[in-house]
Amino acid sequence: MKITRVKHLLTCPQRNYIFVKIETDEDLYGWGEASLNWSEYEVITRLEQLAPLLIGQDPTRIEDLWHFLYARTYWHGGPINMTALAGIDMALWDILGKRAGLPLYQLLGGKSREGVLVYNHAIGDSFEETAEQVQGYLEQGYKVVRAQVGEYGGVGNKPESYAGERAEATEYVERTDYFNAALYIENVPKLFEYLRERFGMELELFHDVHGKLTPIDAARLAKNLEPYRLLFLEDPLRPEHRESFRLLRQHTITPLGVGEIMSSKFDLLPLFQEQLIDFYRLPPIHGGGITEARKIAALAEPYQIRSAFHGPDDIGPIAQAASVHLSRSIHNFGVLEWANFNTQTHDVVSGICSFRNGLAFPQELPGLGVDVNETIAAQFPYQRVPTPVTRLADGTMHVY
Repeated sequence: MKITRVKHLLTCPQRNYIFVKIETDEDLYGWGEASLNWSEYEVITRLEQLAPLLIGQDPTRIEDLWHFLYARTYWHGGPINMTALAGIDMALWDILGKRAGLPLYQLLGGKSREGVLVYNHAIGDSFEETAEQVQGYLEQGYKVVRAQVGEYGGVGNKPESYAGERAEATEYVERTDYFNAALYIENVPKLFEYLRERFGMELELFHDVHGKLTPIDAARLAKNLEPYRLLFLEDPLRPEHRESFRLLRQHTITPLGVGEIMSSKFDLLPLFQEQLIDFYRLPPIHGGGITEARKIAALAEPYQIRSAFHGPDDIGPIAQAASVHLSRSIHNFGVLEWANFNTQTHDVVSGICSFRNGLAFPQELPGLGVDVNETIAAQFPYQRVPTPVTRLADGTMHVY
């Protein structure tokens, strides 16, 4: 069997997705995904450079092809390269699963669990509104909820002039959030005190900082959150501050999760070796695909660090399927971020993973279990979406 064609498909059924299709001379094809929010054309350029290298290759030599493509640039790694490589890698695994007649998780060693525990996001403009969203998720069967109040800057951090309505996908309107670290650090523990009083201590709750704090401020927040037993505190620091996780770990027993904007096992390895985190967030789509994600899970396992793959709806249903299959098979799975896709996305992609009673399940079909209707996908052209802007209260730019 040989690869005859590699193509990409950029579509926007309300969110922009890059799907990758690999075709063979045996009438078998595979789908992968290489979506990278706000960097679609950079990834497509890399895919166009890699695609000719695959023509005539044996698609079942997945490990060898991964290293072959990884080595084809002097500038190894990085989010663009690793996401493009992930799209190809997923498609190759999809082909292998179809050839074997087995769902992907069976090729990865079979089930370690029946279903994959997932979480969703409660984001309100007040403690009460956030609590009502938590209640709604509990009624839908969720057992884990991430809780925020206000935008990522937190309640009270928007000036009166802030126009907080999100732009429609067809409009290019810059949104600016304003961040006050002191107010944020004061309010977040109050939110979780409120939630624990309402829902008790058994519900799994956690919070996303989005890397907006200095190491000292992150340590202060994590310490103040200890009484409320978070599942973990997500991205308390930017990944550039890996060394500062030592300071953070020394000052709190709140579990820590990081990695959604990392792109390599080399980013995570020092954090694993010193046991500076408890959950890693790098998903297969942004870390080189299924081939590399299996190795990252194996590296984390002896340090008792669990997966918590990033997975909002800017990561599409093919990448979601890859995360669900892998999460079902690896031993050191923790929790998976979940997205419910809209009607248009279901029209474009069939075989999307299912949700019931707080758990996600892949389709019991060969490979990833998904397929793409290319005709319908073409009806949803790419839409330019602005990146969020975060400033301090005085207008100074702040890293998002």
